[in-house]
Amino acid sequence: MQTGLRREPDFSQFLKALKREGRPSYLPFYEHLASPRFIARATNTPYNRMPPDSEEALRIYVDFWLQMGYDCIPLERPLRCPLSRPEGPAAATLGSESQVVIRNRDDFERYPWPDESDPVDFRAFELIAKMLPDGVKIVGGVSMGPYEWASTMLGLVGMSYLLVDDLELVEMVFEKIGSLHVAANRILTGMERIGAHRQGDDLGFYSATFLPPELLRKLVFPTYRAMADIAHAAGRPFILHSCGNLELVYEDLIECGIDAKHSFEDKILPVAEFKRRYGQRITPLGGLDVDFICRQSEEEIRAYTIALIESCFEDGFWALGTGNSLTDYMPVENYLTVLRTGIEVCG
Repeated sequence: MQTGLRREPDFSQFLKALKREGRPSYLPFYEHLASPRFIARATNTPYNRMPPDSEEALRIYVDFWLQMGYDCIPLERPLRCPLSRPEGPAAATLGSESQVVIRNRDDFERYPWPDESDPVDFRAFELIAKMLPDGVKIVGGVSMGPYEWASTMLGLVGMSYLLVDDLELVEMVFEKIGSLHVAANRILTGMERIGAHRQGDDLGFYSATFLPPELLRKLVFPTYRAMADIAHAAGRPFILHSCGNLELVYEDLIECGIDAKHSFEDKILPVAEFKRRYGQRITPLGGLDVDFICRQSEEEIRAYTIALIESCFEDGFWALGTGNSLTDYMPVENYLTVLRTGIEVCG
Protein backbone atom coordinates (compact mmCIF):
# COMPACT_ATOMS: atom_id res chain seq x y z
CA MET A 1 0.00 0.00 0.00
CA GLN A 2 1.69 3.20 -1.20
CA THR A 3 -0.38 6.29 -0.49
CA GLY A 4 2.27 8.99 -0.24
CA LEU A 5 0.58 10.06 3.00
CA ARG A 6 2.85 8.47 5.57
CA ARG A 7 4.13 11.05 8.06
CA GLU A 8 6.60 10.82 10.91
CA PRO A 9 4.16 9.71 13.61
CA ASP A 10 3.84 11.73 16.79
CA PHE A 11 0.94 10.75 19.03
CA SER A 12 1.60 13.79 21.23
CA GLN A 13 0.14 15.96 18.45
CA PHE A 14 -3.15 14.06 18.63
CA LEU A 15 -3.06 14.36 22.43
CA LYS A 16 -2.87 18.15 22.14
CA ALA A 17 -6.13 18.13 20.20
CA LEU A 18 -7.82 15.68 22.57
CA LYS A 19 -6.79 17.51 25.74
CA ARG A 20 -7.11 21.00 24.20
CA GLU A 21 -3.62 21.81 25.44
CA GLY A 22 -1.63 23.65 22.80
CA ARG A 23 -1.99 23.66 19.04
CA PRO A 24 -0.73 20.56 17.23
CA SER A 25 2.05 21.15 14.73
CA TYR A 26 -0.07 19.43 12.07
CA LEU A 27 -3.65 18.24 11.58
CA PRO A 28 -4.18 14.84 13.27
CA PHE A 29 -6.40 12.18 11.72
CA TYR A 30 -8.95 9.99 13.51
CA GLU A 31 -11.44 7.27 12.58
CA HIS A 32 -13.46 5.09 14.89
CA LEU A 33 -13.18 2.06 12.61
CA ALA A 34 -12.71 0.84 9.07
CA SER A 35 -14.67 -2.06 7.65
CA PRO A 36 -12.65 -5.17 6.78
CA ARG A 37 -13.63 -4.83 3.12
CA PHE A 38 -12.44 -1.22 3.00
CA ILE A 39 -9.10 -2.30 4.45
CA ALA A 40 -8.89 -5.17 1.97
CA ARG A 41 -9.49 -2.84 -0.98
CA ALA A 42 -7.08 -0.21 0.34
CA THR A 43 -4.29 -2.72 0.95
CA ASN A 44 -5.01 -5.02 -2.00
CA THR A 45 -5.08 -8.01 0.35
CA PRO A 46 -7.68 -10.59 1.39
CA TYR A 47 -7.83 -8.93 4.82
CA ASN A 48 -11.61 -9.35 5.08
CA ARG A 49 -11.23 -13.13 4.75
CA MET A 50 -8.47 -13.52 7.33
CA PRO A 51 -8.92 -14.42 11.00
CA PRO A 52 -8.95 -10.88 12.47
CA ASP A 53 -6.52 -11.65 15.29
CA SER A 54 -3.98 -13.57 13.22
CA GLU A 55 -0.55 -12.00 13.17
CA GLU A 56 -0.72 -11.49 9.39
CA ALA A 57 -4.08 -9.71 9.61
CA LEU A 58 -2.92 -7.50 12.47
CA ARG A 59 0.21 -6.48 10.54
CA ILE A 60 -1.94 -5.48 7.57
CA TYR A 61 -4.24 -3.60 9.94
CA VAL A 62 -1.37 -1.63 11.51
CA ASP A 63 0.23 -0.82 8.16
CA PHE A 64 -3.13 0.33 6.79
CA TRP A 65 -3.31 3.15 9.35
CA LEU A 66 0.37 4.04 9.25
CA GLN A 67 0.42 4.37 5.46
CA MET A 68 -2.39 6.93 5.71
CA GLY A 69 -0.51 9.18 8.11
CA TYR A 70 -2.16 8.21 11.38
CA ASP A 71 -0.49 8.59 14.79
CA CYS A 72 -2.90 6.14 16.40
CA ILE A 73 -4.30 2.69 15.81
CA PRO A 74 -8.00 2.40 16.72
CA LEU A 75 -8.65 -0.95 18.36
CA GLU A 76 -11.47 -2.58 20.26
CA ARG A 77 -12.46 -6.10 21.21
CA PRO A 78 -15.76 -7.39 22.67
CA LEU A 79 -16.57 -8.55 26.15
CA ARG A 80 -16.37 -12.31 26.68
CA CYS A 81 -20.18 -12.40 26.77
CA PRO A 82 -21.67 -15.04 24.44
CA LEU A 83 -24.78 -14.04 22.49
CA SER A 84 -27.45 -16.06 20.78
CA ARG A 85 -26.61 -16.92 17.17
CA PRO A 86 -29.85 -17.91 15.40
CA GLU A 87 -29.55 -19.72 12.09
CA GLY A 88 -31.89 -20.52 9.24
CA PRO A 89 -34.34 -18.46 7.15
CA ALA A 90 -36.05 -16.91 10.18
CA ALA A 91 -32.84 -15.44 11.61
CA ALA A 92 -32.92 -12.38 9.35
CA THR A 93 -36.42 -11.43 10.51
CA LEU A 94 -35.60 -11.33 14.22
CA GLY A 95 -33.98 -7.90 14.07
CA SER A 96 -33.09 -6.43 17.43
CA GLU A 97 -34.17 -9.63 19.19
CA SER A 98 -31.85 -11.92 17.23
CA GLN A 99 -29.16 -12.23 19.92
CA VAL A 100 -31.23 -12.11 23.09
CA VAL A 101 -29.85 -14.18 25.95
CA ILE A 102 -31.66 -12.71 28.98
CA ARG A 103 -35.45 -12.60 29.24
CA ASN A 104 -35.93 -13.04 32.98
CA ARG A 105 -34.07 -13.33 36.28
CA ASP A 106 -33.39 -17.02 35.84
CA ASP A 107 -31.61 -16.26 32.57
CA PHE A 108 -29.57 -13.59 34.33
CA GLU A 109 -28.49 -15.98 37.07
CA ARG A 110 -27.62 -18.80 34.66
CA TYR A 111 -25.75 -16.59 32.21
CA PRO A 112 -21.97 -17.36 32.00
CA TRP A 113 -20.72 -13.90 32.93
CA PRO A 114 -16.94 -13.53 32.52
CA ASP A 115 -14.80 -12.78 35.53
CA GLU A 116 -13.77 -9.16 35.92
CA SER A 117 -10.14 -10.27 35.88
CA ASP A 118 -10.58 -11.47 32.27
CA PRO A 119 -13.44 -9.51 30.66
CA VAL A 120 -11.93 -9.21 27.16
CA ASP A 121 -9.47 -11.12 24.99
CA PHE A 122 -6.60 -8.61 24.90
CA ARG A 123 -4.25 -10.63 22.68
CA ALA A 124 -4.72 -8.26 19.72
CA PHE A 125 -3.68 -5.31 21.89
CA GLU A 126 -0.55 -7.14 23.00
CA LEU A 127 0.41 -8.23 19.47
CA ILE A 128 -0.18 -4.82 17.91
CA ALA A 129 1.80 -3.11 20.68
CA LYS A 130 4.85 -5.08 19.54
CA MET A 131 4.38 -3.96 15.92
CA LEU A 132 4.18 -0.21 16.50
CA PRO A 133 6.99 2.16 15.58
CA ASP A 134 7.96 4.97 17.92
CA GLY A 135 5.46 7.79 18.03
CA VAL A 136 2.39 5.62 17.50
CA LYS A 137 -0.10 4.63 20.19
CA ILE A 138 -3.25 2.53 20.37
CA VAL A 139 -6.60 4.19 21.05
CA GLY A 140 -8.32 1.26 22.67
CA GLY A 141 -11.50 0.08 24.30
CA VAL A 142 -14.33 -2.45 24.39
CA SER A 143 -16.45 -3.23 21.32
CA MET A 144 -19.99 -2.01 22.01
CA GLY A 145 -20.79 0.10 25.03
CA PRO A 146 -23.00 -0.58 28.04
CA TYR A 147 -26.18 0.51 26.26
CA GLU A 148 -25.42 -1.55 23.15
CA TRP A 149 -24.58 -4.66 25.16
CA ALA A 150 -27.68 -4.39 27.34
CA SER A 151 -30.04 -3.72 24.43
CA THR A 152 -28.52 -6.66 22.53
CA MET A 153 -28.65 -9.11 25.43
CA LEU A 154 -32.19 -8.11 26.39
CA GLY A 155 -33.43 -7.09 22.94
CA LEU A 156 -35.01 -3.71 22.33
CA VAL A 157 -38.50 -5.15 22.66
CA GLY A 158 -37.59 -7.24 25.68
CA MET A 159 -35.86 -4.33 27.40
CA SER A 160 -38.83 -2.06 26.70
CA TYR A 161 -41.21 -4.46 28.44
CA LEU A 162 -38.81 -5.06 31.31
CA LEU A 163 -38.43 -1.34 31.97
CA VAL A 164 -42.08 -1.52 33.08
CA ASP A 165 -42.36 -5.08 34.33
CA ASP A 166 -39.00 -5.55 36.07
CA LEU A 167 -36.89 -2.40 36.15
CA GLU A 168 -34.64 -3.96 38.77
CA LEU A 169 -33.60 -6.71 36.34
CA VAL A 170 -32.69 -4.10 33.72
CA GLU A 171 -30.64 -2.29 36.34
CA MET A 172 -28.89 -5.55 37.25
CA VAL A 173 -27.95 -6.16 33.60
CA PHE A 174 -26.59 -2.63 33.15
CA GLU A 175 -24.69 -2.82 36.42
CA LYS A 176 -23.09 -6.13 35.48
CA ILE A 177 -22.15 -4.99 32.00
CA GLY A 178 -20.87 -1.70 33.37
CA SER A 179 -18.63 -3.46 35.86
CA LEU A 180 -17.06 -5.46 33.02
CA HIS A 181 -16.39 -2.30 30.99
CA VAL A 182 -14.81 -0.64 34.00
CA ALA A 183 -12.68 -3.72 34.67
CA ALA A 184 -11.52 -3.80 31.04
CA ASN A 185 -10.49 -0.15 31.22
CA ARG A 186 -8.50 -0.81 34.38
CA ILE A 187 -6.60 -3.54 32.54
CA LEU A 188 -5.95 -1.19 29.61
CA THR A 189 -4.21 1.26 31.94
CA GLY A 190 -1.50 -1.36 32.46
CA MET A 191 -0.68 -1.44 28.73
CA GLU A 192 2.07 1.04 27.91
CA ARG A 193 1.20 1.46 24.21
CA ILE A 194 -2.37 2.55 24.93
CA GLY A 195 -2.39 6.33 24.41
CA ALA A 196 -6.10 7.01 24.90
CA HIS A 197 -9.19 5.07 25.93
CA ARG A 198 -12.32 4.97 23.81
CA GLN A 199 -15.85 3.66 23.90
CA GLY A 200 -18.34 3.20 21.10
CA ASP A 201 -21.97 3.21 22.26
CA ASP A 202 -24.71 4.35 19.87
CA LEU A 203 -27.28 6.00 22.13
CA GLY A 204 -29.75 7.43 19.66
CA PHE A 205 -31.28 7.88 16.24
CA TYR A 206 -32.18 10.88 14.08
CA SER A 207 -34.56 12.66 16.47
CA ALA A 208 -33.80 11.41 19.99
CA THR A 209 -31.97 9.00 22.24
CA PHE A 210 -33.22 5.41 22.42
CA LEU A 211 -33.70 5.65 26.18
CA PRO A 212 -35.03 8.78 27.90
CA PRO A 213 -32.26 11.00 29.29
CA GLU A 214 -33.23 10.20 32.88
CA LEU A 215 -32.66 6.48 32.26
CA LEU A 216 -29.32 7.13 30.56
CA ARG A 217 -28.28 9.14 33.62
CA LYS A 218 -29.25 6.23 35.83
CA LEU A 219 -28.12 3.23 33.79
CA VAL A 220 -25.32 4.32 31.42
CA PHE A 221 -23.57 7.51 32.39
CA PRO A 222 -22.18 6.28 35.72
CA THR A 223 -20.19 3.71 33.72
CA TYR A 224 -18.93 6.40 31.34
CA ARG A 225 -17.85 8.49 34.31
CA ALA A 226 -16.01 5.56 35.87
CA MET A 227 -14.23 4.70 32.61
CA ALA A 228 -13.22 8.33 32.06
CA ASP A 229 -11.93 8.57 35.63
CA ILE A 230 -9.80 5.46 35.13
CA ALA A 231 -8.33 6.84 31.90
CA HIS A 232 -7.63 10.22 33.47
CA ALA A 233 -5.93 8.62 36.48
CA ALA A 234 -3.55 7.02 33.98
CA GLY A 235 -2.94 10.37 32.29
CA ARG A 236 -4.96 9.43 29.21
CA PRO A 237 -7.98 11.05 27.54
CA PHE A 238 -11.29 9.28 27.00
CA ILE A 239 -13.11 9.33 23.64
CA LEU A 240 -16.79 8.53 23.10
CA HIS A 241 -18.18 7.48 19.72
CA SER A 242 -21.97 7.67 19.71
CA CYS A 243 -24.45 8.08 16.89
CA GLY A 244 -27.83 9.75 17.16
CA ASN A 245 -29.38 12.96 18.41
CA LEU A 246 -27.77 13.52 21.81
CA GLU A 247 -28.79 17.15 22.19
CA LEU A 248 -30.48 16.56 25.56
CA VAL A 249 -27.49 14.79 27.09
CA TYR A 250 -24.40 16.61 25.79
CA GLU A 251 -24.02 18.46 29.07
CA ASP A 252 -24.22 15.11 30.89
CA LEU A 253 -21.51 13.65 28.66
CA ILE A 254 -19.23 16.59 29.32
CA GLU A 255 -19.85 16.21 33.06
CA CYS A 256 -18.87 12.53 32.76
CA GLY A 257 -15.38 13.72 31.85
CA ILE A 258 -15.43 12.70 28.20
CA ASP A 259 -12.61 14.51 26.42
CA ALA A 260 -13.61 14.00 22.79
CA LYS A 261 -16.73 13.06 20.84
CA HIS A 262 -16.88 11.20 17.55
CA SER A 263 -19.75 10.52 15.15
CA PHE A 264 -21.55 13.45 13.59
CA GLU A 265 -24.34 13.63 11.05
CA ASP A 266 -25.12 16.87 9.26
CA LYS A 267 -28.90 16.45 9.44
CA ILE A 268 -28.66 16.07 13.23
CA LEU A 269 -25.85 18.43 14.25
CA PRO A 270 -22.99 19.32 11.88
CA VAL A 271 -19.56 19.04 13.45
CA ALA A 272 -18.84 22.74 12.92
CA GLU A 273 -21.94 23.67 14.91
CA PHE A 274 -21.02 21.19 17.66
CA LYS A 275 -17.60 22.82 17.72
CA ARG A 276 -19.14 26.28 18.10
CA ARG A 277 -21.40 25.19 20.98
CA TYR A 278 -19.21 22.80 22.94
CA GLY A 279 -15.70 22.93 21.50
CA GLN A 280 -14.10 24.68 24.46
CA ARG A 281 -15.07 21.79 26.75
CA ILE A 282 -14.99 18.71 24.52
CA THR A 283 -13.05 18.03 21.31
CA PRO A 284 -15.01 17.02 18.20
CA LEU A 285 -13.41 14.36 16.01
CA GLY A 286 -14.11 13.82 12.34
CA GLY A 287 -17.49 14.86 11.00
CA LEU A 288 -17.10 14.72 7.22
CA ASP A 289 -20.28 13.34 5.69
CA VAL A 290 -19.78 9.76 4.52
CA ASP A 291 -22.33 10.06 1.70
CA PHE A 292 -20.63 13.20 0.38
CA ILE A 293 -17.22 11.51 0.35
CA CYS A 294 -18.69 8.52 -1.47
CA ARG A 295 -20.55 10.42 -4.18
CA GLN A 296 -18.74 13.64 -5.01
CA SER A 297 -15.88 14.52 -7.31
CA GLU A 298 -12.28 15.05 -6.21
CA GLU A 299 -12.61 18.83 -6.54
CA GLU A 300 -15.81 18.90 -4.49
CA ILE A 301 -14.28 16.69 -1.79
CA ARG A 302 -11.23 18.95 -1.58
CA ALA A 303 -13.36 22.08 -1.23
CA TYR A 304 -15.58 20.43 1.37
CA THR A 305 -12.57 19.23 3.39
CA ILE A 306 -10.93 22.66 3.30
CA ALA A 307 -14.15 24.31 4.49
CA LEU A 308 -14.36 21.99 7.50
CA ILE A 309 -10.68 22.45 8.33
CA GLU A 310 -11.25 26.21 8.36
CA SER A 311 -14.32 25.82 10.58
CA CYS A 312 -12.97 23.27 13.05
CA PHE A 313 -9.18 23.49 13.22
CA GLU A 314 -8.64 27.19 13.81
CA ASP A 315 -7.73 26.56 17.46
CA GLY A 316 -6.15 23.15 16.78
CA PHE A 317 -8.71 21.16 18.76
CA TRP A 318 -10.06 18.80 16.11
CA ALA A 319 -8.99 15.78 14.08
CA LEU A 320 -9.79 15.12 10.44
CA GLY A 321 -11.97 12.13 9.61
CA THR A 322 -15.43 10.96 8.61
CA GLY A 323 -18.57 11.49 10.61
CA ASN A 324 -18.94 7.76 11.19
CA SER A 325 -16.52 5.20 9.71
CA LEU A 326 -14.78 3.89 6.60
CA THR A 327 -17.50 1.79 5.01
CA ASP A 328 -17.52 -1.14 2.61
CA TYR A 329 -18.87 1.08 -0.15
CA MET A 330 -16.64 4.17 0.25
CA PRO A 331 -14.22 4.64 -2.67
CA VAL A 332 -10.72 4.40 -1.23
CA GLU A 333 -9.36 7.13 -3.48
CA ASN A 334 -12.07 9.54 -2.35
CA TYR A 335 -11.02 9.09 1.26
CA LEU A 336 -7.37 9.50 0.35
CA THR A 337 -8.35 12.82 -1.23
CA VAL A 338 -9.66 13.92 2.17
CA LEU A 339 -6.38 13.02 3.89
CA ARG A 340 -4.17 14.47 1.17
CA THR A 341 -6.10 17.72 1.41
CA GLY A 342 -5.57 17.76 5.17
CA ILE A 343 -1.81 17.34 4.74
CA GLU A 344 -1.61 19.94 1.97
CA VAL A 345 -3.51 22.53 3.99
CA CYS A 346 -2.13 21.88 7.48
CA GLY A 347 0.95 19.70 7.15
